[in-house]
Amino acid sequence: MEKDDNLDKTSLFGGMRRMIKSTTAVGGIAARLAGEKMGIPINKSAHAEELKSILGGLKGPMMKVAQLISTIPNVLPDEYAKELAQLQSNAPPMGWSFVRRRMKSELGPNWESRFKNFSHEAAAAASLGQVHRAALHDGREVACKLQYPDMASTVESDLKQLRLLITVYHRLDNAIKQDEVYKELVTRLQEELDYEREAANLRLFSLMLQDSSRTIVPDLIEDLSTKRLLTMEWVEGKSLQHMINSGLDQARKNDIARSLFFSWYIPFYHYGVIHGDPHMGNFLINPDNRLCLLDFGSIRIFQGKFVQGVIDLCKAIETHDDELAHHAYTSWGFKDISKETMEILNEWARFLYAPLTQDKERLIQDDSDPDLGRKIAAKVHKGLQKAGGVTPPREFVLVDRSAIGLGSLFTRLNAKLNWHHMFQEMIANFNQETMDRAQKQALETARVPPPLE
Repeated sequence: MEKDDNLDKTSLFGGMRRMIKSTTAVGGIAARLAGEKMGIPINKSAHAEELKSILGGLKGPMMKVAQLISTIPNVLPDEYAKELAQLQSNAPPMGWSFVRRRMKSELGPNWESRFKNFSHEAAAAASLGQVHRAALHDGREVACKLQYPDMASTVESDLKQLRLLITVYHRLDNAIKQDEVYKELVTRLQEELDYEREAANLRLFSLMLQDSSRTIVPDLIEDLSTKRLLTMEWVEGKSLQHMINSGLDQARKNDIARSLFFSWYIPFYHYGVIHGDPHMGNFLINPDNRLCLLDFGSIRIFQGKFVQGVIDLCKAIETHDDELAHHAYTSWGFKDISKETMEILNEWARFLYAPLTQDKERLIQDDSDPDLGRKIAAKVHKGLQKAGGVTPPREFVLVDRSAIGLGSLFTRLNAKLNWHHMFQEMIANFNQETMDRAQKQALETARVPPPLE
C-alpha cells in the first residue's frame, strides 16, 4: 500500500484525529469566549490565528463552513471570521492508488478504458473533492471532480462543532440569532455532497445563460458523472487574482466586473436562482475575455415573491418609503419586525444598496474610508443588541453572502460602473408570476431535483 493512501479521514484513527483536532479548536474558542464573559480578558486575534493553524490541515466541510461563516455578519467575532476567511486546506491530496480505487467504485472496474488518458496528479483541490485532468477518446479535454471519501459523516461531525460554537457565542451576543442561518448552512452543505444535483445545476446554468456572450458554462459529461464524481469540459483560463496582478487597464477591469454582475444576476432576477459562492477559485477568465463558471454546488432557488422583495427594498431605500421597506423584509421572511428594528436594518441596507440607487459611474464603495462598511456593521450590531436582536430568515443567507462576495470582487477590481443603470436593465419588466413560470420550466428542463429542506 502506498504511503499517500492513508488519507486521514478514510481510517478509524484518521477520523478520530480529525474529531480531536476540530473539537479541541472549537472547544478552545468556546472556553475563551465564556471566560471573557466572566471578565477574563483574551487576545482574540492571537487565538484566531492559533485556530486557523489547528484547522488548516483539515480538508472538506470545516474549510467550507469556515469560508461560509466568514462572510455572514456576526456569526462569530470579527477576529475569528477574518482568520477563518483565509483558511486553506494544506492536507495531502488523495494518492493515485486511492484515486484509482475511488474511480473504480464510481465507474466500474474498466473505468480507465473510458479515458484516453487520466492525470495521476490532482490538477486542483476543492473543499469537498479534488480535480483531475483527463482526455476522452474523441479528443475532448475534461475535468473530473472526485469527492473525498466519507464526506457525509465528516460534514455531520463538523457541523456539530459549528453548532456548539454558535450556541456558546450567542449566549454572549444576541444581536443576530443564527438558528435559521445554521439550518440553511446544514441544508446547503448536504446538497453540495450530491454531485448529481450539481450536474443538474450545471445544466440549469447552461440554460439560463445560453444567450450570454459574456459567460461560459462547461459542458457536462453525463455518462461519466455520478453522485460522487462530476465530469465536465476542461476550460482554459486565468484566475482573477492573476489578472489583477498582471495590471489590467480600467476598461478591462470594468468589463470583467460587468460580466460578473450579469452572470450572477440574470439567473437571480430572471429565474430566481442564486449562485451563493462568488469565490475567486470558482471562475476563470478565458483567452476571449469571457467569464468561465466552474462550480455549481452552492445554489439556491427562490420564489418570485422573495425576488420582488429584493427589488422593493432597493426602491424603498431610494424613495425613503418605510411602508414598502417593511413589506420587503416581510417578503424575505423576517418576522415581527418593529419600526425600531427596521430602522436599524435600513442603515445596513442603505450602505449595501447605495451603488444601485445612485445614477452615476462610481466605485462599488465610493467613499474615502475603507472601514466604512465595518463601522456601519458595528453600529447596526450595537443597535440590534439594544433592540433585542433579530432572526434572519434562511432565504437571506446565500443572497447576502453572494452580494458581499461580489462586492469584495468588485472592490478588488477597482471597477467603476453605473451599477444603477445595470440593475435597472436587469429588473426591467420584472414580474414575479412570469419569473415563477420561467423558473418552473427551466428546473424541469434541467431536471433539477427539489431542494432539501
